[in-house]
Amino acid sequence: MKYALITPARNEADKIAKTIETVAAQTQLPVRWVIVDDGSTDNTAAIVEQFAARHPWIALLRRQPRKDRSFAGKAHAVNAALEQLAGLDIEVVGNLDADVTFDADYMAFIMGKFSVDPKLGVAGTPFTQDDYDSSKDSFEGDSYVAGPCQLFRLSCFRAIGGYVANHAGGVDWIAVMTARMNGWTVRAFPEKRFHHHRAMGTAERHPLSAMFSYGEKDYYLGGSPVWELFRCTYRALKPPYLLGGLSLFLGFSWAAVCRVNRPVSDELMRFHRQDQMNKLRAVFRSLFRLKKVDGFALSGGKKAE
Repeated sequence: MKYALITPARNEADKIAKTIETVAAQTQLPVRWVIVDDGSTDNTAAIVEQFAARHPWIALLRRQPRKDRSFAGKAHAVNAALEQLAGLDIEVVGNLDADVTFDADYMAFIMGKFSVDPKLGVAGTPFTQDDYDSSKDSFEGDSYVAGPCQLFRLSCFRAIGGYVANHAGGVDWIAVMTARMNGWTVRAFPEKRFHHHRAMGTAERHPLSAMFSYGEKDYYLGGSPVWELFRCTYRALKPPYLLGGLSLFLGFSWAAVCRVNRPVSDELMRFHRQDQMNKLRAVFRSLFRLKKVDGFALSGGKKAE
């Protein structure tokens, strides 16, 4: 399986060198890697140029500076890079953030998964981030691939219309859920991890501000209020205690009061909410089974009254 990578990068001078070194060390290299300098004001582009001089499969694409860091910029950058990949003999295209690292056989591992399953549309792995492990600390499960490292079968990416240029965010989430809704297999394979070196959503802003924005995003992506209540409660039990969950709740509530326009179709919103309810039921079933097991143990091996 031949693949290409796309990396939108804006002011990533402190992290992008590690990411480039990680890809350059892969046992299976990409046919092309287009790194899009998305209007950086630091020396991101200069760093990329240094690596591109040594690795001919790395290409730098410059975009004009813009005033703000918009999530829609990611979609525009990816679309611009796709034009640079036209005509290449590739079967997989991947979005890779500029602050990610992984093992040397990571890409070969993912390509192997694509090669044995023609229905696999989106592939990746769980990720770590400080003391966070998405396989343990997230309710998304293995049917979701996180945005910092998403690899798409090219035919799938084209079928779902690529990334939707949504200013408020969620471009990678919309792509994954649309692929699932259209019958493609989406899988985060638990055998490996990639490491994300910055808390997601915190680039150029405070973590609590990012949490507020996540709450807004949960609303405009059509999330269920029931799910959000449980999510806010769970998040309040994690550092920063209470404040994180409160910021998430306020973001969701503010978007609901303002009736923020939702960029998702009614069909995708129904699919999303049903998926959330299925996950909640699975969580409660697991807790109920755990309670029964604990009760059995506490009763000395006899059924608890």
